[in-house]
Amino acid sequence: MYKKDHISDGELVTQYVEGNQKALAVLVKRFHKTFCNHAYWIVKDADVAKDIAQDSWKLIIDKVETLQNPERFKSWALRIVHRKSIDWTRTIAKQKQQQNDYNVTESIRDIPLTDSSQLKQQLKEAIAKLSSSQQQVVRLFYVHELSLKDIAKTLGISVGTAKSRLYHAREHIKKQLKK
Repeated sequence: MYKKDHISDGELVTQYVEGNQKALAVLVKRFHKTFCNHAYWIVKDADVAKDIAQDSWKLIIDKVETLQNPERFKSWALRIVHRKSIDWTRTIAKQKQQQNDYNVTESIRDIPLTDSSQLKQQLKEAIAKLSSSQQQVVRLFYVHELSLKDIAKTLGISVGTAKSRLYHAREHIKKQLKK
């Protein structure tokens, strides 16, 4: 899947910290769309998602030197985008004084279907019926390909909780697909 000349995220981070601006450009090219998509998944507004991704990049650039393990850049950066997105939703909810109006659970429609097969549609519907917390774990595990440990860090929960949410989500999906 990787090209022979593929440079790992950790190597790029290390190069940037050592002063190589081109390494930052590669990181931005590699992750900006992912950050926008992740923010959009939470805030449901493309312009706001772009702003959040941009603000996240500012923070990432300022704090990248503090990253203890450069190979964990993706999960660390996604956690920043995630937190900024959640903070934005909380601010909006306070302004409207209706915290329950904002619904993160509609995010599943963002998963692209290359073909509209009945099974894929059933899967999409089954995932849409999951709780918000289960949808978050499913999305981070299957779409963003994060490990349970990285999911736990991103969401601020224990690894056991992440594992449990993923297990229950899978069981619920199996049950829905058998119907």
